[in-house]
Amino acid sequence: MQIIVKNVFSFFKQPKSFYLVKKLFQFQTDFYCYIPLRMSSTMISDISRHTDKHENDVIQLKKEIHNLKHILNNVVEDDCSVELNELRTKNAKLLYQKTQLERALIQEKNVSSSKMINIQTALNLLFETAICNAFPEFINPPVSLTVAQNSNFGDYQCNSAMAIAKLAEKKHGKKLSPVVIAEKILENLPSNPVVKEVSIAGPGFINITLEKRFVCDILNKVLHEKVHPPGVGKKKKVIIDFSSPNIAKEMHVGHLRSSIIGESLARLLEFLNHDVLRLNHVGDWGTQFGMLIAHLEDKFPNFKEVSPPIEDLQSFYKASKKRFDEDGEFKKRAYQRVVDLQGGNPDVKNAWKLICDVSRKEFQRIYDRLDITLIERGESYYNDLMPKIVEDLKKGNICEKADDGRWIAWAPNMKIPLILVKSDGGFTYDTSDLAALHQRLKDEHGEWVIYVVDAGQGDHFKQVFGLAQKAGWYNPSITRVDHVAFGVVLGEDKKKFKTRSGDTVRLSELLDEGLKRSMDKLLEKERDKELSPDELKAAQSSTAYGCIKYADLCHNRLMDYVFSFDKMLDDKGNTAVYLLYAYTRIRSIQRKAKVDEQVLNLYISQNSINLSHEKEWKLGKLLCRFPEVITRCANDLMLHPLCEYLYELASTLTEFYDACYCIEINRETGEILSVDLNRIAILETVAKFFETGFYILGLKPVTKM
Repeated sequence: MQIIVKNVFSFFKQPKSFYLVKKLFQFQTDFYCYIPLRMSSTMISDISRHTDKHENDVIQLKKEIHNLKHILNNVVEDDCSVELNELRTKNAKLLYQKTQLERALIQEKNVSSSKMINIQTALNLLFETAICNAFPEFINPPVSLTVAQNSNFGDYQCNSAMAIAKLAEKKHGKKLSPVVIAEKILENLPSNPVVKEVSIAGPGFINITLEKRFVCDILNKVLHEKVHPPGVGKKKKVIIDFSSPNIAKEMHVGHLRSSIIGESLARLLEFLNHDVLRLNHVGDWGTQFGMLIAHLEDKFPNFKEVSPPIEDLQSFYKASKKRFDEDGEFKKRAYQRVVDLQGGNPDVKNAWKLICDVSRKEFQRIYDRLDITLIERGESYYNDLMPKIVEDLKKGNICEKADDGRWIAWAPNMKIPLILVKSDGGFTYDTSDLAALHQRLKDEHGEWVIYVVDAGQGDHFKQVFGLAQKAGWYNPSITRVDHVAFGVVLGEDKKKFKTRSGDTVRLSELLDEGLKRSMDKLLEKERDKELSPDELKAAQSSTAYGCIKYADLCHNRLMDYVFSFDKMLDDKGNTAVYLLYAYTRIRSIQRKAKVDEQVLNLYISQNSINLSHEKEWKLGKLLCRFPEVITRCANDLMLHPLCEYLYELASTLTEFYDACYCIEINRETGEILSVDLNRIAILETVAKFFETGFYILGLKPVTKM
């Protein structure tokens, strides 16, 4: 027993073991010391070798931990409780340090692969390193770091000292001043190019001021290249289910939110380099098709030879539903057509395809207008999969037969079961949704599956996800499955958005009204006198569709929101019009300065951005927060933080214009006396961030408005 313990202790006495532990801190410091603007092949090669070396360190550390675990598993606890506890503590610390080394390794790879630095993440790692050095007795110490509320005291703030004081009191039984703890943290803060200065305020807050050169380097990289995504770890196969209208029914305002939110989330995750599959789970199957097909046969008996004029599917659906409700013979024939369809009758299936094709064309017109891309994979796609799904659940004792002959399944902690098979042997929407999830997890190998569906379906998705876990289809610690819920669109009367007659608002009519109001606004401002017909049309489309999308996305999606064209088209406040105008103003200034792309590129190739004025500095720091915002949006699957960020950017840009002149003009002659190319370069950088944010939100900027 003593020999075993000595062998374990000897591991920690080996120089290599201490080297691996110390390397964590050295490596994290090294990471911040290299942020290239233009990387030569030699630089890339050096970073690649550096990264490979640390990957080997991680592998070696994993081996050492494995060996240590093997030894500990053979120790008899009663024989050496003191030594065993010490070893367990050291082992836990070593595991934590291994995790930190892996995280730092990801950060270095992000630098070498042109990822945009997330300053908050960089500061978190720096202060985590400092806390680990200052208080090695704490495993996985708390690191609380936020953007400073008051820029007069710094750019970021670390609030960890208070939490560590509580831990120290609990561990050692004596109070330690947070101010003293903050001082000790700062004593151990590694040398780095990120932080210019730090100071302690109040009860132990650490105020952090960024190094200006560090910020300028990040912006120069964007200016020379583009807005790169922040590093978010492993690339994932993401499947997003959104929009999902019903065949033979027109898209209405209820489909607006799912379509807009789903498209923007897909763009966001694609920007972060995930592999995204966008699916449109249209309602193309079910008993309603029996009455539609029977009605088609009666009204257009030669539909197989001549394509029937049923473009107005809404009226066609209402007429068939009226007959179904009032005519008993028609209802019987409708049910028979459902049986025929499920049995694969060729004529009935052709009628079904015809109805689906008419709907599909109508849907596509809406998607084209809103610039939405989807792959249709309706309920019918999963028909052949449902029998096997039910059979597998039966074999696994996941479902049970009810007294009325139905097969039902209980998800954990749910009061209502999922209905898998009806008493007549037919499948249900529950079965279809389970089959769809199974196919996405197993056949598509989805690592992150997202459903963008209204909040009213919350319990249903809890049941589906819960049953899938119960059946062992996925492990939530490995595979992420989310229901992205959203609230209701309200009219200005704060009730569910309806037409004056009480009908659901057709989406096509809503978009038409948006175009009309947008043009009215442009004509009111006499923009037709300054813009060409093509420019006027582009501005109309940009503001109309942009304002509708942005009005949805700028709200927390879980909340209901009031649909108001007057508010959407306002050019003041947090609206798409205000943001789009901020972008066009940048392009207007560049035109007035008569700085073409060639001149600007020459200046950029020979100079670096300089943020000497306080408003330039404020603007530069805000631009560097973009990765923090994008990361938060992706983690929470919320888009309003990006809208808030872009609004703050537009507002800060106005402050910049008021204080920093880009062009000096002779007021009498209108002659350009001088152009500040540094500020024109700053504006070009801001434009790149606007363009990236607009793309994610689905907005199309124009150079003239």
